[in-house]
Amino acid sequence: MEILNQISDALQTGDDAKTAELTKSAIAAHIPPKDILDCGLIAGMNVIGEKFKNHEIFLPDVLLAARAMYAGMDLLKPLLIKDGIPTIGKIVIGSVHGDLHDIGKNLVGIMLKGSGFDVIDLGNDVPPEKFVETAVANGATVIGMSALLTTTMTVMKKVVDLLDEKGLKGKIKTIVGGAPLSADYAREIGADAYGYDGANAVEEVKRLVAAA
Repeated sequence: MEILNQISDALQTGDDAKTAELTKSAIAAHIPPKDILDCGLIAGMNVIGEKFKNHEIFLPDVLLAARAMYAGMDLLKPLLIKDGIPTIGKIVIGSVHGDLHDIGKNLVGIMLKGSGFDVIDLGNDVPPEKFVETAVANGATVIGMSALLTTTMTVMKKVVDLLDEKGLKGKIKTIVGGAPLSADYAREIGADAYGYDGANAVEEVKRLVAAA
């Protein structure tokens, strides 16, 4: 449908006002909210994610597209809730205790939301207990942890161990990411997945949710 392509295009150019205006028009035309979300907003965000992964665009472009996506999402959210449209899954994310860096984590959050996930962002400097308590309280199936400092990476293992202690390992999956990390380190601490960049993190989270 032409208007859904226009929503996708407006989002890709980072035009939040036009994205909101077109979303309103699509709602007024009685297009199902889920179609507007999937074929307009998420379709546009998928293109952005792919271009970012291939280094065709840069972080500011992603942030502009995300702002446009939120402009459309704000209009759709009440309708999606009313229709009882489920999200793909619920994920808790945050930068671990002692780490105040959050640009990478914020980008992953944006891309996860753009892919249809319900994201609970705890911000930075998050203690291990907070990750686990929030995931349990909200019924999240994945915890995503980010670290930029080698000194804070060890906190990730505490979260994995805490899930193990509480008998939740396997029910709540973990994904880790950040500049000093590697797939080997993720395996070493018992995390379920490692995301080497934003787009890859989204693919890995989808895989974890599908396997749950």
